[in-house]
Amino acid sequence: MSSFVERTATSNKAQLAATALVSGALVATAILGYQRAQQHHHHQQNNPRRSRRASSVAGTATQPISHGKSVPLDQEDLRNQALARRAQAGDYDDELILEQLARNRVFLTDGGLEKLRNSFVVVVGCGGVGSHCTAALARSGVSKIRLIDFDQVTLSSLNRHAVATLADVGIPKVQCLQRRLAAIAPWVQFDMRQEKYWEPVADRLLETWTGTDLKPDFVVDAIDNIDTKVSLLKYCHDHGLPVISAMGAGCKSDPTRIMVGDIGIGTDDRLSRATRRRLKLLGITKGIPTVFSTEKTGDGKAELLPLPEDEFAKGKVGDLGVLPEFRVRILPVLGTMPAVFGYTVANHVILSITGYPTDYATAKGRDKLYDGLLAAVQGGEERMLRHLTNGDASVTLGLKVPITPADMAFLAEDIYKARSAITGLPTRLTLIRWKKPTGTTLIRIGEGADEQKSSNLKLGDLVCMTKEEATRHDKLILRGDQTHEDLYDSATISKVEALMNEAASYEKYR
Repeated sequence: MSSFVERTATSNKAQLAATALVSGALVATAILGYQRAQQHHHHQQNNPRRSRRASSVAGTATQPISHGKSVPLDQEDLRNQALARRAQAGDYDDELILEQLARNRVFLTDGGLEKLRNSFVVVVGCGGVGSHCTAALARSGVSKIRLIDFDQVTLSSLNRHAVATLADVGIPKVQCLQRRLAAIAPWVQFDMRQEKYWEPVADRLLETWTGTDLKPDFVVDAIDNIDTKVSLLKYCHDHGLPVISAMGAGCKSDPTRIMVGDIGIGTDDRLSRATRRRLKLLGITKGIPTVFSTEKTGDGKAELLPLPEDEFAKGKVGDLGVLPEFRVRILPVLGTMPAVFGYTVANHVILSITGYPTDYATAKGRDKLYDGLLAAVQGGEERMLRHLTNGDASVTLGLKVPITPADMAFLAEDIYKARSAITGLPTRLTLIRWKKPTGTTLIRIGEGADEQKSSNLKLGDLVCMTKEEATRHDKLILRGDQTHEDLYDSATISKVEALMNEAASYEKYR
């Protein structure tokens, strides 16, 4: 019996099983603690009588969760941590650092390397993409790195994480990175924030480096949650923080198709497309560099959708998630691809900080197109209102439409793919109401000189056509007596209405 127990205790499988069980228990503890904090926060937000108390303890719900397992430090770890403390305190020969960075030094020049060594970078998301990006930044000379991630290393992380080992399973990803990279670049200072990035704590998580007025030189978005991703990019855009966003590495297999380009460049990548759509609705159509893949799906390739029937049988996504809006299934990811994405992100950050020339694909200059589409919509609303008031031109004076050039970009590019919904033609495009209004389109607020006039137009009211098609549509349907069935076949009507419903579903994000 004793020999059996001894064999079992020393068995690799038994050790792995024990590691997995302990890790699972620790992750569950972290998840439950996070959920309780979230519930407490939302309860206080929704209780007006406790608003003052909520404001005084709001940080409690967003403090770093520290339920990960403690790391048993071996002799090598202890030496690495001791060396890191000495190096960060200045007790480390600068010539050794320069020798380690010699290849970067001759490439970037002394001035470029100095900029890099004095830089401060924030990495949000420390999984496959973020870990490889962080490792490259630390190896290249960035001296101050803030790591933001609430998650922990799991067994399934090891196919793509830059530095995690079996010994790291169950510990926070931010701690794992610091632990391993201290053995490579001990002079790098890490500010570890084991918590979820979200809008209420953005000011704190993206604040200056502790004890200084040094703002982030760059922010890396390596988040795979669309709501959080959009929130981070919007914050950086509004606050003038340089940021680069990594799009989806899932289901990608061709490293030659990965490129850097502006957020305004169209791509069929799901995460890229969804992010671009949401940002356009927030008024951001360009100015954010992204790393994405132009690879197309095909027969035999991995797919995110459709889900197999057994996934649907498990229930709704909201019922399955261990955390609010957290992924609930393992995505198909080839372990090499997040590394390529991460190194491409790091490469852009390094070149940007040091001022090294870059020559990436540029966004299409279509601002004039969007302004022209908006002018056409404005003119269409004025004509419609005059028609509804029997030619009274005075009602259109000062009329405003609740639509922006960014809305035009979203509709034209992302909903209608820069083609007419009627014939598919890509030339001389415009946007026009699909349905004849049943009542007035005018909204009036105030009186006299303080009166405000606006149209009741919504995104889901508009359809993309060529100017010739729109002229006929306006004459025969909007200001005439014909119906859609008189002008279009059933397939076209169904297609248009499906696209309009898709556009309407995005109203909540504006």
